[in-house]
Amino acid sequence: MSLSIRNQLPGRVASVEAGEAMAVVRVRLDGGQDLTAAITAEAVRDLGIEAGTAVRALVKSTEVALATGQVGAVSIRNRLPGTVTGVTAGGAMADVRVAVAGAELASAVTRDAVADLALAEGSEVVALIKSTEVSLAVA
Repeated sequence: MSLSIRNQLPGRVASVEAGEAMAVVRVRLDGGQDLTAAITAEAVRDLGIEAGTAVRALVKSTEVALATGQVGAVSIRNRLPGTVTGVTAGGAMADVRVAVAGAELASAVTRDAVADLALAEGSEVVALIKSTEVSLAVA
């Protein structure tokens, strides 16, 4: 199956905390970062997800926010530090590519955000991804 989701990060499940309806799955990405996914308990069962399972974490580029500088108290679990490798701006939106350890992320942000954050190749950023926006596919 081919997907339009450009952010497909390989890793292995480190732990699963299952509740009645939802589960928190912690994934150690191949680059060494930890990523948290909040998925349904049913999906955990159906996909056979358990510690050690090889997975791909899938994140739409529209769900990757970028921050510059120190990130303060915020509920977003996934914070991946990286470096901007490219910015392609269109009429209203921009595609920002960010190198994180072992992978590259695509982030779709507004042109205003690119200007306000002064994003350019070489900029140090933190990619922020809510755990509820991370889907998992069994590799």
